[in-house]
Amino acid sequence: MNTVKIAVIGLGYVGLPLARLFATKYPVVGFDIKKDRVKELMSGHDSTLEVEDHVLQSVLLPSSPFPAPQTPGLFCSTSLEDIRDANFYIVTVPTPVDKNNRPDLTPLIKASESVGKVIQKGDIVVYESTVYPGATEEDCIPVIEKVSGLKFNEDFFAGYSPERINPGDKEHTVEKIKKITSGSTPEIGVLIDSVYQSVIIAGTHLAPAIKVAEAAKVIENAQRDINIAFVNELAKIFNLLNIDTHAVLEAAGTKWNFLPFRPGLVGGHCIGVDPYYLAQKAQEVGYHPEIILAGRRLNDSMGGYVASQLVKTMIKKDIHITGSRVLMLGVTFKENCPDIRNTKVVDVYHGLLDYGVDVTIYDPWADPAEVQKEYGITSVQTLDHLQAEPKFDAVILTVAHQEFISLDIQQFLKDKSVVYDVKGTLKEGVDGRL
Repeated sequence: MNTVKIAVIGLGYVGLPLARLFATKYPVVGFDIKKDRVKELMSGHDSTLEVEDHVLQSVLLPSSPFPAPQTPGLFCSTSLEDIRDANFYIVTVPTPVDKNNRPDLTPLIKASESVGKVIQKGDIVVYESTVYPGATEEDCIPVIEKVSGLKFNEDFFAGYSPERINPGDKEHTVEKIKKITSGSTPEIGVLIDSVYQSVIIAGTHLAPAIKVAEAAKVIENAQRDINIAFVNELAKIFNLLNIDTHAVLEAAGTKWNFLPFRPGLVGGHCIGVDPYYLAQKAQEVGYHPEIILAGRRLNDSMGGYVASQLVKTMIKKDIHITGSRVLMLGVTFKENCPDIRNTKVVDVYHGLLDYGVDVTIYDPWADPAEVQKEYGITSVQTLDHLQAEPKFDAVILTVAHQEFISLDIQQFLKDKSVVYDVKGTLKEGVDGRL
């Protein structure tokens, strides 16, 4: 492969930063089925805030750099024809779970079909989407073979390089995180590794097989999930014992090898999802993963638990629950990030509704239209909406956005209102915390 021409399939939180990075060295076409997303990016703006506007604008090209390689840069399109002349395809679509927590490979299969329509002899396709071990070669590659009529490892080749994007993190950006790579043959593995190594400052790790790389990714998040589940269980125990969980963790953290995990809501597109992929694969081969699923069950229960704890704290202050008004600070799945995918704050919201509570959500990072579309929930993005409303019986901090740390919460409270801190970030005036 003398000249690398890259096509990135999926321009979300993972695909766009990667496409932008590769575009500093190679001609890149980013493909996405969402017309509004492509239009937005070609105007020089990224609503996910993962790539700053001036950085995006510095690599944008007015037209496709294919078929003849031109100056490195990025062109975004909804047309498969614009990626037909690529020779290095990278798939970065999401891998969610369905309502029963079963892996949903639909986006991955559809992306594979798209690649199959344009891939040519000698081309390489690399998957970055988090999957269970075996998914690339057993589920995705057969789709490409069927659609393209080409034979795997003879006419085209594949690799797997798991994404390690941390949404909202401006320190650990894509080029600063070591990248795992792998290939369907030893030679292709080396080639894929060299392409990634040319832009990843932190370096790469070439795994011996695609399945190894797939397994490495899925256990990264399963490990974090289990550790968070442990401290969430500790929080439940210590609450019953009337002990401050955060004070306990601070004390235990004075030992050099104590792991600094904190209790909380586990949502998002990684930690709250990926363990289910490994669990399903384990069950397919006859093993029931007890620890992984126990951790998932406990973490998935935390939204309802937080709602009940807030209500109990309100009752202790003699606040009538039915019809009471609660202000919820934050709806995204993590702080300082507009990403609302699989946010467990929604579980707290519905838990409070079950108690007859009237909930108002304020989040300066979340787009109210997206929250409404995704969850059917109304939220506000500016303080103007709140300052015109009556005082609240309780305020619950569910996401530690930077704006909330300095926010004067007292302005929203009645004489005997409750302040509940899920994240353990408020220093004073708190009646309860997880």
